[in-house]
Amino acid sequence: MIHTTDLLISIFYVTAILGIGLWVGIRHKRRSKAGAADQYFLAGKSLRWPAIGLALFATNISTVHLVSLAQSGFDTGLLNGNFEWMAAFTLILLALFFAPFYIKSGVATLPDFLEKRYDRASRDWLTLVSLLSAVIIHIAFSMLAGGIVLHTLFGINMYTSMIIISAITAVYTIVGGLKAVVVTESIQTVVLLAGAAIICGAAIYKMDGWEPMMNVLRASGETDKLSMLRPHGDSSGMPWYAVMLGYPVLGIWYWCADQTIVQRVLGARDENHARIGPIFCGFIKILPVFIFILPGLFAYTLAQSGKLDLSAITTVGSMGEKVVNSKGIYTLMITQLLPTGLVGVLIAALLSGLMSQISGALNAISTMVSYDIYARYRPGLSDQQLVKAGKIAAGLALVFSLFLLPLLDRYESIFNGLNDIISHIAPPITCVFLLGIFWKKASAESAKYTLWIGSALGALVFALNKLFPQLPTSSVPFLMVAFYLFCICVVLQVGFSYLYPVKHTAESSKLYWKSFREPLQSPGWAGAGNYKVLSLLLFAVMAVLFYLFR
Repeated sequence: MIHTTDLLISIFYVTAILGIGLWVGIRHKRRSKAGAADQYFLAGKSLRWPAIGLALFATNISTVHLVSLAQSGFDTGLLNGNFEWMAAFTLILLALFFAPFYIKSGVATLPDFLEKRYDRASRDWLTLVSLLSAVIIHIAFSMLAGGIVLHTLFGINMYTSMIIISAITAVYTIVGGLKAVVVTESIQTVVLLAGAAIICGAAIYKMDGWEPMMNVLRASGETDKLSMLRPHGDSSGMPWYAVMLGYPVLGIWYWCADQTIVQRVLGARDENHARIGPIFCGFIKILPVFIFILPGLFAYTLAQSGKLDLSAITTVGSMGEKVVNSKGIYTLMITQLLPTGLVGVLIAALLSGLMSQISGALNAISTMVSYDIYARYRPGLSDQQLVKAGKIAAGLALVFSLFLLPLLDRYESIFNGLNDIISHIAPPITCVFLLGIFWKKASAESAKYTLWIGSALGALVFALNKLFPQLPTSSVPFLMVAFYLFCICVVLQVGFSYLYPVKHTAESSKLYWKSFREPLQSPGWAGAGNYKVLSLLLFAVMAVLFYLFR
């Protein structure tokens, strides 16, 4: 039962975020050139590294992560922490190789970059895929997770709650642009982390510490739940080699080539801020394993010890057996482990994840529609017209996302469903970006055909596995599916590049690194704030963590 105090805290938080977002957006608009498109979409390229790092994290971490990572901790232990810690390595790639390249090219969107490096056809295809992924992955899945939580806590209809929260988020996002998004995301990151730390502390306190949890795992022979690198044939379907081979394909697309994420970097005030922001985010990405996933594992041992009542999320199966719907484990922990007042803070944290994810995606959608679609068919538009088109696009995207909720709710695990879809989308995009940036012979024709064929192949594999689950391919781990599709795309692009040799323009001839050393020639800031020093430090920390939880 949710008390009035908790409800009032939640309402106050949502109102405060709305007010801050509107205030920042209107204030920024008054200080800048009225209606300027770059001010609205890219915050006038004024973002500093702390805001970039916090905004990257907030855009990535949504209610999906709070809810489904706790679910995964309950079901499989720390295994899905690989998606959090492996992200640090791709963020290092973003900082060292991709971010300086994007800043150097002066692009407003990543599809814009593909046109400059390849051709218009590649730009159009990436725009289409990026818009769909922003709607499905960044908005609809977040709405689904948020709707489930709010329905469980308050008994509110999922669609009603999502319409209200989404409308509030859309108001300050559409009015304030990227500046409002980044400032509110920075606040929401702090609230989200505080809330997650509270629920983690409450779970540890209820369990009486780490050792009692270990005793429960030892007694049940499940100490492998603490292992993140599982052997071949593991029942989870995610052995260590699938993580090492498949995650980079997903991660490079998500962190280095997805407009929703990279837009924060494109708004950086200079190259150093664009580099340090992602590295800062990489350090923050260490936390989710301990404050998002670990509480789910504690919930499992608490349930095994009889200290957590699962009856609210337990149903009777077709054979009369008890079935636990672990989707609701995070909500259960909130209601059973926290006192009045703190429940309101946790609800605010959940709303933070939901609102930051939606706001980031809406801003990216409005930018792509304005620059990559509307401006193409209506050249010579004023900045005010571009901004207006972006606002309309954001509103339409929000409405479309609501209609996807019943379809996405069919996944047993929201987090696995999310990554399953990404595994079939990412390979061709990761391929054309990597080869485009590091291989001068990658041609426009090769990129176009790789995007078309690779995307069609990914969609075909996804459809066949869902329609015919008895096929041998349906049992292949989704991370390995991503790796195999990526390898096919590389073969396609290399082959097509030799079949249709590159014909560089004056612009495209400058849009690839001549060697891996070239992007590292920039000296960066002096001292401990140097991007090379921080990258090495982050790499070393992650290597140690993976060794400890191997």
